[in-house]
Amino acid sequence: MSEELTSLYMEKATLVGCEVVALQDLKEAAEYIKGKAEGPLLVPESTLCTRYGMKSLLQDAGVTLHEGSFREAGHLPAGGVTFSNFAIGESGTIVLDSTPEEMRLATTIPEKYFVIVDPATIVADGLGAVEAMTALHSGHEPRYVAYISGPSRTADIERVLTIGAHGPREVHVLLIEGISSDFMEN
Repeated sequence: MSEELTSLYMEKATLVGCEVVALQDLKEAAEYIKGKAEGPLLVPESTLCTRYGMKSLLQDAGVTLHEGSFREAGHLPAGGVTFSNFAIGESGTIVLDSTPEEMRLATTIPEKYFVIVDPATIVADGLGAVEAMTALHSGHEPRYVAYISGPSRTADIERVLTIGAHGPREVHVLLIEGISSDFMEN
């Protein structure tokens, strides 16, 4: 079933404008990112980022990371890198708990967004996401949950489609098996 969901996700994510690649490990992901990003990256702290030493892997690959406040990054960052909580196959959507401000800034300020998805966390459709969404929204604190389906796009201005007006122009989905099958981790 996982291979079918992965194929469905790859097809639908490509249709909404994502570049989707299957990689062997995070070291290969760091090399991929190095080849696509030209400038400093925003890499917010998260459970999986810390567990796998993602910042160190990127630096070892020769990638420059933005140090300091993400709010002060302005238009400097070339990309943002996060892990996802899960993905929805039928729409090619990435779902991400973006309650921490740094997570929101890393996914919206840069021109390029790189997201690492474990294929074990791909659900078929919105109904398959109900349990995980309920868990993401449990508790007393307000939560921000991002649904990302391709690059930012708008046709507000004279009905002309504009890519990257309110977020990244490029979304790169990096599929890597064995990262985490826990829908609450990112």
